[in-house]
Amino acid sequence: MQTPHPHRIPVLLLVFVVLSATAGLGQPPKGKSFPDKFQEKWEKTGPNVRVKRHQDGSRTVFRRSPDDRTLVKRTWGSNGVVKMIAVYRLNSGGDPLACKIYDGREALLYKVSYGYSKSSGLLQAERMFDARAQRINPSTGQEMPIRVMYYNYDAQGNPTAPEVYTFKEGKRAEEVFGAQGTFPRDNPFKP
Repeated sequence: MQTPHPHRIPVLLLVFVVLSATAGLGQPPKGKSFPDKFQEKWEKTGPNVRVKRHQDGSRTVFRRSPDDRTLVKRTWGSNGVVKMIAVYRLNSGGDPLACKIYDGREALLYKVSYGYSKSSGLLQAERMFDARAQRINPSTGQEMPIRVMYYNYDAQGNPTAPEVYTFKEGKRAEEVFGAQGTFPRDNPFKP
């Protein structure tokens, strides 16, 4: 077997590097480098808009109204299609009072209400209602939620695991609605 001439290997390597660079293979993406682009931090794109790009190519965008009373969260999939829209109505302190959740085609799926402690101001309950099929409690005549989450806190005021009650038959709450609840904990406008 013949060994290659010692000067041919560096030339071949140089040709590969030049071809890779011209094909865009050896260059970082324009704007941000790959590691910086996907650190999942909020980008400020204006006074009322924040964007988070995820490693899988999806993104989340929060947009608030100039009066700080409405917050809209849109989630896009990695294919660039809107997956979910959540519209929050906020009180004067910026805490959500109610939420409407839509699918990517803007069909209303759920309505959510939030309850706070009068003494501490901490979130105490989240009630989710199905917007497509109203469920009426026969004994009270009032609409029944399909899920209720009660939030608890330790002596220092730190949140503990919530109590979750699901009134939709068949699946666990986490399978249907997710384990986090609808409260916007990732709100980039909250200090």
